[in-house]
Amino acid sequence: MFFYGFQSVRHCRVTYSVKKKLSHREISGDGYTSSRMPKKSKLKLKPVDMGKETLGERLARLRKERGLTQKQVAEQTGLVQELVSNYELDKLRLNAEMIVRLAEVLSVTTDELLRGKKKSTASSRRQPSLKLLRRMEQIENLPPYRQRALLTTIDGFLASSQDR
Repeated sequence: MFFYGFQSVRHCRVTYSVKKKLSHREISGDGYTSSRMPKKSKLKLKPVDMGKETLGERLARLRKERGLTQKQVAEQTGLVQELVSNYELDKLRLNAEMIVRLAEVLSVTTDELLRGKKKSTASSRRQPSLKLLRRMEQIENLPPYRQRALLTTIDGFLASSQDR
């Protein structure tokens, strides 16, 4: 029993695809097809804990914590907003370069972006969100009597929430 297959033949610096009659030996064993089939890995790797949320969910959470929109993240990373949305919805996989870019924009380590775990160091403090920083700038531009009134209101609000 013979099967027909294609074999590349190089002739005068030009490669041609030639139809060739294949024997049973070329089809099975270590012949024609077995060298092209991927082999199953023999490595016994432990599963990596990536946290409970997906990479896209983590990306969206970190972006929102910093008060950024998808459009702002897109502009800072050189993407379009639709790609940021697709990354957050886990429709696209992030490559290494995009992970580094997004980590820089979100002011996190790549490890925190990928695993969701923050390395515990004495110098790593939670940074205020961009939204909060913008509001603080607006408060600083208010006249002093309005700043005092606003801070009194905020202090009262915080005191009542701690009593609960």
